[in-house]
Amino acid sequence: MENSPEDYRIQSFDLQTQMLLKTALKDPGSVNLEKVSNIIVDQSLKDQVFSKEAGRICYTIAQAEAKQNNGSVFRRNLLNRLQQEFKEREGTRARSLQEWVCFVTFICNIYDYLKVNNMPMVALVHPVYDCLMRLAQPDALTNEEEVDCLVLQLHRIGEQLEKSSSQRMDELFYLLRDGFLLQEGLTSMARLLLLEILEFRAGGWVLSGTAHRYYYSEIAD
Repeated sequence: MENSPEDYRIQSFDLQTQMLLKTALKDPGSVNLEKVSNIIVDQSLKDQVFSKEAGRICYTIAQAEAKQNNGSVFRRNLLNRLQQEFKEREGTRARSLQEWVCFVTFICNIYDYLKVNNMPMVALVHPVYDCLMRLAQPDALTNEEEVDCLVLQLHRIGEQLEKSSSQRMDELFYLLRDGFLLQEGLTSMARLLLLEILEFRAGGWVLSGTAHRYYYSEIAD
């Protein structure tokens, strides 16, 4: 069953942009795909809900373009823009924590959805790791919003990311373990989230029923 454009949360755009995106989803060859990729990235950086959905839109457009004319213009423009945002990530984080968290959510979402021959794009593996490593630094671990973002991304893509580089996943989890054990100034929620993700990976990216009840009753409380 095909998703209707409404399922992609594009109602937040003005009507003209909605029409452009709807056309890109069905007939990408007839629109300016660089403009489309910029619209999607710009919205993802300011709208956290959209940043979680954007991967599906990008996947659909990339698939439609490949089917239509075997092209990859959209994917290339998207990766160029992601590379640009990635280079500026420290400035983004300093300027707006919300924009930074949106960027990490978006790049992880793209990693999750956009595949080449059913494999994650190699070009995204290390940038995604670099973003998650940044979220595991001491100054970020004292910020609940960043810890929450980190844990959400690891729940979503941790297992497939580990297959791309287990060494970097080990490095990331050394940081998280040290942060949990040694770092001062963590909120009780950040500590709980870190313990949960440590246990989640130790269990093979699965949380036992008992652990799930423990953590999620705590979070609900």
